[in-house]
Amino acid sequence: MAKTSHRAGPLKQQNKGHKTGRHRSKGKIDVQLKGKVNAKNISRKWKRELSKADRRNKALQLRRQKRDELLSQKRMGGVDAPPNLVMVLPLHGAVDVDRIVGCLRAADSDAVEYPSSNSNLLHICLPRFKRRFSIVVPSSNLSAILDTAKAADTVLCLVDPNACWDDWGDLCLSCLFAQGLPSVTFATQGLKDVPLKKRTEVKKSLQKQIERRFADGKLYALDSDQDNVLLLRHLAEQKLNRVKWRDIRPHVLADDVTFEPSATQEGRGTLKVTGFVRGAPLSVNGLVHLPGYGDFQMAQIDGPADPCPLNPRKVKRKAKKDGDAMAVDDDETETMEEGPRILEVAGSQNQESLQAEAEPDPMAGEQTWPTEEELAEAEAALQEENKKQIVKRVPKGTSDYQATWIVESDDDEEDDEDDETGDEEDSEAEDDDNDVPIPESADSESVVGGGTEADDMEFDTVSISGGSKENYDVHFDEEAEREMLEKYREERMNEMFPDEIDTPMHTNARVRFARYRGLKSFRTSPWDPKENLPHDYARIFQFESFDRTKKRVLATKSDSLAEVGNYITIHISDVPRSVFDDYDPSHPLVVFGLLAHEQKMSVLHFTIRRHPDFTDPVKSKEPLIFQVGYRRFRAGPIFSQHTSGGKHKYERFLPKDSAVTVASVFAPIMFPPSTVLVFKELPDGTHNLVATGTLLGVNPDRIVVKRVVLSGHPFKIINRQAVVRYMFFNREDIMWFKPIELRTKWGRRGHIREPLGTHGHMKCIFDGKMKSQDTVLMNLYKRMYPKWTYDPVGWRSLNVTAPVPMTMEDEME
Repeated sequence: MAKTSHRAGPLKQQNKGHKTGRHRSKGKIDVQLKGKVNAKNISRKWKRELSKADRRNKALQLRRQKRDELLSQKRMGGVDAPPNLVMVLPLHGAVDVDRIVGCLRAADSDAVEYPSSNSNLLHICLPRFKRRFSIVVPSSNLSAILDTAKAADTVLCLVDPNACWDDWGDLCLSCLFAQGLPSVTFATQGLKDVPLKKRTEVKKSLQKQIERRFADGKLYALDSDQDNVLLLRHLAEQKLNRVKWRDIRPHVLADDVTFEPSATQEGRGTLKVTGFVRGAPLSVNGLVHLPGYGDFQMAQIDGPADPCPLNPRKVKRKAKKDGDAMAVDDDETETMEEGPRILEVAGSQNQESLQAEAEPDPMAGEQTWPTEEELAEAEAALQEENKKQIVKRVPKGTSDYQATWIVESDDDEEDDEDDETGDEEDSEAEDDDNDVPIPESADSESVVGGGTEADDMEFDTVSISGGSKENYDVHFDEEAEREMLEKYREERMNEMFPDEIDTPMHTNARVRFARYRGLKSFRTSPWDPKENLPHDYARIFQFESFDRTKKRVLATKSDSLAEVGNYITIHISDVPRSVFDDYDPSHPLVVFGLLAHEQKMSVLHFTIRRHPDFTDPVKSKEPLIFQVGYRRFRAGPIFSQHTSGGKHKYERFLPKDSAVTVASVFAPIMFPPSTVLVFKELPDGTHNLVATGTLLGVNPDRIVVKRVVLSGHPFKIINRQAVVRYMFFNREDIMWFKPIELRTKWGRRGHIREPLGTHGHMKCIFDGKMKSQDTVLMNLYKRMYPKWTYDPVGWRSLNVTAPVPMTMEDEME
């Protein structure tokens, strides 16, 4: 009999499944894991996690450390700290500065004044508040105000009770904001002369105008002795703002400046600068920077007596304890007089070098040594070249001997100079009168040489009365007006047709654009940053890792004896006599100590934004004056877009909108953070604020790519195909640029299929049907490099001064 299996019927008992809820059961988890074992959890010990008590203790220690740092910053009047440097800045032409400073000096009867060799610097000791101040009043010149603010702890802004500040005061505040503003206090004098009914309203109006720029700004009145004491108390106890780029570097505001001529070098010698050390300790083996003159080495640092001690008795007891040979009576209250002691002397082995440029090896790129046959051929070719008559363009009246010393630009420089002219390469007229592929620009040569003809000319500033128009055109510069008009036209054309240029008819496009290349994608296509670098890149320095070097330099602690708060005399070696002759006490001299590597040249990049009050066009590679932290120099930057990625688009003009732009120049290395102010010199010798920003970094490998767009017009359209003309004018150029992709203004993409005829017509195919009103474009790219136009000498002072208040006769005229 065949065996049959039992089949369950419909009435078979169905047991319910186990209710595990939302989580999985243990059995289901085992089935899913299939025998896999979880990794062992790391214990707290190996994770280095702190317990709750340890975390609380760590937070308490950090809070205590921060509190101690704040207290040490507030203790500005102690024996071991420099005096609180207060810069008095009038923001209106009607403010009487001398009267207000006199009121502050007479506010406290117990105040002790100490004489200073600097007529614009006053040391005051206030025993009531246990503080000491150094009050400095710079001249009404923008560079003097900015240089003094670099070392100031507090800026005392004086406003007028009727108009608060004028245009000059607004410009000063804008520049101080961009440079890095220390603590600010506002004061006014003359509210008591306002009628009693309007006094409260006037004070509220002034306070509201101050709060527009300073959210926590407070106005102090100086109409009585009690008001003057309240202002001094506020200056003594206020919280000081930190300016990081200044506080990480040692700096000394000159209290006294003397010059000792050198016995061996005529016109040079040792400059002795005396003042208080601020910011960080100063090492004698480092370098110092004199604004407008460059970097120098130090010979030694002396430690003279403090000219304004807070507690003379305490200082004398400390001197006795340290073992000084001078015995001083405790009841004596005058300043202890002693000869300066030598703190440090420079060592030849440890002293920092002044080398700013690398020494390139001309044979570094050679792989083999030339043979005797090659040397003979080169000698014969040189003799043959010397026999040829050289024709040069020289100024009228130049002799033959003088003409032999005039060096002409090589082909590479001509190619670069052509790009430097901006959109002059866009016109066809520049190629009509020249047989060379890339014409030379006289305007660009002035930039490479470090200046223009207008810079060398002397201009007289003449004030013209508003009522008389007879002599309006006497000082009219027609050439400068024509150049500015051409700049405006070029800027407008660049805004209307970005990067579009016309292909020259009399020059082959493959020769004219030989240095350009096509890219499949501007963002992702590779570009070697070390490819075809100019010779100037062999003169600069580059870090393997700039961020790592910055951390190491800033973390280095100096073991110098010239600590913060010490009153010292710096002996600066090999300084020109002109530094001492040009010194003016109304323009204080601030000596900054350099960090490691900050004297070496490299490529610096700044993120800048155009100042809203400056509307003139600013062309790329146009000479501008940069104030970067403690440096002020002249250079011709190239502008580029501030974008992410490996390549950045070149800008022919500084954008007029509020977009952030990157300016790249050859300049000495500086570690961020650092602020930047950009000025432009006008033909009459004055300077205008162009832009403000910050230091982005130091990177010679940043790729700035210039784009040119060749345009053509569709002649015949058949579905996706079109015959395009006016992009090229010969058959060979079409075959040369055939691999490059085309695009249209309406978003079509395509490529060249074949040339038609010999006059520049070509058949193209696109990814969709063309429109008759569309325009065919081809993008070409070339890397741009900044020009070596760095000029550090002669820019200590900016010709930006406060306007002279008008008299009653002037207003009547």
